[in-house]
Amino acid sequence: MIIQSQLLTGCKATLPANKAGLSIVHIAPYSPELNIIEIVWRKIKYEWMPFSAYTSLKNLKESLYEILVSIGKSNTIAFY
Repeated sequence: MIIQSQLLTGCKATLPANKAGLSIVHIAPYSPELNIIEIVWRKIKYEWMPFSAYTSLKNLKESLYEILVSIGKSNTIAFY
């Protein structure tokens, strides 16, 4: 379990996770390089989104939909 806040250190909410055998890893409050959705959004925004998507809201929505349904097929990310 990864917790993105040091406010939960020693919190009673983490005790059930410990009892279930999960390891709790605390990361910095803002760690976009460790947050999977941040990595996916960066790929969408800077690599997969065509420039033509920004010509209208309709094109943006259509392009985003096409990208989202193709994640794991034609759009993939290799996590090392």
